[in-house]
This record gives sequence, structure tokens and C-alpha cells, in this order.
Amino acid sequence: MIVWNEFLTDARVLKEAQSLINAGHNVTVHAIHTPNKTKEREVLPGGVKVVRVTRNALWGFRKRFGLKPRKKAFHLSENNSNSQSTKPISPTNVKPSRFKTMLKPMMRALTHIGLCRALVKSKPDVIHSHDVNTLIVAWIASKIARVPLVYDAHEISTSREGYQKIRKYVGWVEKKLMPKAIATITTTDMRAKFFARAYGIPRPTVLQNRPSFYELKNSNRIRDELSLEQQWPIIVYQGGIQPGRGLERLVQAAQVINNVYFVLIGSGRLVQPMQIMAEELGVSDKVKFIPVVPLAELPEYTASADIGIQPILNTCLNHYSTDSNKLFEYVLAGLPVIATDFPEIRKIVNQYGVGELADESHEGLVFAINKLLQDTQLREKYKLNALKARKELSWESQEKALVNLYQKILN
Repeated sequence: MIVWNEFLTDARVLKEAQSLINAGHNVTVHAIHTPNKTKEREVLPGGVKVVRVTRNALWGFRKRFGLKPRKKAFHLSENNSNSQSTKPISPTNVKPSRFKTMLKPMMRALTHIGLCRALVKSKPDVIHSHDVNTLIVAWIASKIARVPLVYDAHEISTSREGYQKIRKYVGWVEKKLMPKAIATITTTDMRAKFFARAYGIPRPTVLQNRPSFYELKNSNRIRDELSLEQQWPIIVYQGGIQPGRGLERLVQAAQVINNVYFVLIGSGRLVQPMQIMAEELGVSDKVKFIPVVPLAELPEYTASADIGIQPILNTCLNHYSTDSNKLFEYVLAGLPVIATDFPEIRKIVNQYGVGELADESHEGLVFAINKLLQDTQLREKYKLNALKARKELSWESQEKALVNLYQKILN
């Protein structure tokens, strides 16, 4: 397998690797090595081998001379004092240096060459590419090693937040190389239909981003860690604090909804702007932030909340076609959920009766939140339904599809 990250928090890839190992395969994940942060080689509990390729010499040169990426500056909506406003926090134009613009592709290319060499050297029987940023190097390595290629598209990268400038290039790469893969995988039915129609390929196997099953334990982790004084219900959001997630709406909702805590767990470009926004709107006592927590500890935090929320916005097809890993995380923690009414999300919420759907308006979100806060019987009903659905909506209930796929490939 190959990923374009350090493979420290990539839960989906780890679960796939572990499932294949449990089925009797040997799995090595090739990833990026950052000196003083990651190990170049290690074997994770469960037997997953990790080989990380050191970033090339130019990477060290870049950091040595202060050519690190410039952080984008963000500004609040002009109407941020108005709770009805849903205009998102947006980035100001920060122009990267010309030298950095030229250096970045060179560094990426050299690192990809290193990953290609490592893949071929490992003498694989199959090469499994995770996401489009590894697809070219994985295909080249598969041709050199003369082995099948599997492409795992976690996202629709031709219509995705942050990929606007390279969407045509991404589409060209996927159109050329997806048909060359012996098998393809994606995360939702809607995305599978998109890839099949867009690139004229057989419908990809669907593996949803579900968490592994675990024994549920009662927890007060959030309340204790934040020293929350009131016994108000806790509404939790966990994941990237990034543009397009609709998270500004939670701060705005806190203005008009009383006796509730909104707790956001994660990191991202909008953490500081949203903290400022909460201060300016006078709701910092109700809107709280917890930095990224280890994946192994996350279920304890989730279970200590009362409601899980996913207010994602329809800013791109990738968002609209998601079923959201957060949705499954909330259900496995036994939480009622509130989520944006998108097709794949709607299927889960309605089929299992685990929560409320909201439209993208401020009023729609506030209505759904108030409905659950005020109707404790309904909240309890959704909670019981979530507890019943936990095992069925876990990773283990679908991993057989991955194992069967590999049996077909290797036979």
C-alpha cells in the first residue's frame, strides 16, 4: 500500500491493512518519513509493516532557509455579529514566494521517485494506491514490478475543497489510470456511480469509512477535561476544523440556543478564527475547543457527549456525496445525531433512525438542535437505535468485501 502522508492517523488505511493481514496476507504501507517525527521502519501492533521514505534533500534545504508554507490568513464574515449570517470565514490572499512555487513540485517529484523505488524493492504481489496523489507513482511501480494495481479513491478529488486549481489535472490522471487498475474502491454508493460514469469503469467496490467495533464505556472525558461548570447537554463535532464544514454555524447557533455546550475536537485552519468569532459573538463560554486527540482515545471523548453533529455544507460534489465518517463514529458511541440532509447521510439516518436531518440554513440547523434538546424522549429513542445499530455500522461488518476483492485479484 502507498499513502501520501506520514501514516500516523490514517484510520481507514490502517483498518484495510489489518483486515487483509487477518485474512492471511502480508501488508506493508509505504508512507512519508519526517525526521525527528516518524520512524523510517516499524511494525505496528497487529502486524502492519510501515516503510517511510525520507523527504529528499531539498526538503531539508527548504526548512533550513525558512521556506516553509505560509499560513493562510482568515477573516470573519462582515456580518459576523448577526446570528442569521451563514457566510463562512474565508481566506485572505496570501501569495506564496516564487521560489517556493518552483521548489514544491521538485520536492514532490523526488519524494515520489523514492516511494516508487521502495515499492518495487518490496517485491509486492499487488500495489494498492490510496487517493489520487499516489496514483501515478503506484501505477509506474506496478508496471515496473509487473503486478496488479488497486486504486482506492477516498474522495472525489475533481470536486473537492482545496483542489480547485488542480481539478483538471486530477481528472486527467484518474481518466487515464483508473481504467488500468485491476480493481477500484471508494467510500459511498454515490461516489461509486460517479467514478463508473465519469471514467467508464466497472462500479468500484464500496467500503464506507466506518470505525472498528469496540466495547462502549461510560465517560465524562469532555466535561472533566474542560471543567464544564453547568450540567448542560454537550453537542460534539470531531474532525478537521476546515472551510466548508459549516462549523461557523455552530458558533452562530450558540447565540440563540441556551443551556448547551458546543465542543469541537480537532485541528485546522479555522480554529483560531472561530475562537475569535466566539469571543466577538459573546459565546466563548458555550463554544469550546479540544485539540486533536489520539485515535485510540477518541471514542472516550465521543461517548462523553450527548449529541453528535455534522453541519457540512454543499460546497462541492465531494461533500454532497459523503456519508461522513463522523456519522458512524457518533453512532458507535451511542449518540443521537444531527446532520446535513445529503443523500448518503440521509440513507443512514433514516434507515437506522438515529437522529435528525437539517438543511443548510441557519434556521434549519437551529430547529433540529432545539428539537433534540427539548424532546428528551426523542433523544433517548435515537440513542437506543444507535446502540442497536452499532455492530452493523462498524468496519467489521463490511471488511469481507475487501477480503473477497483480494481473493479474486490474487486468484
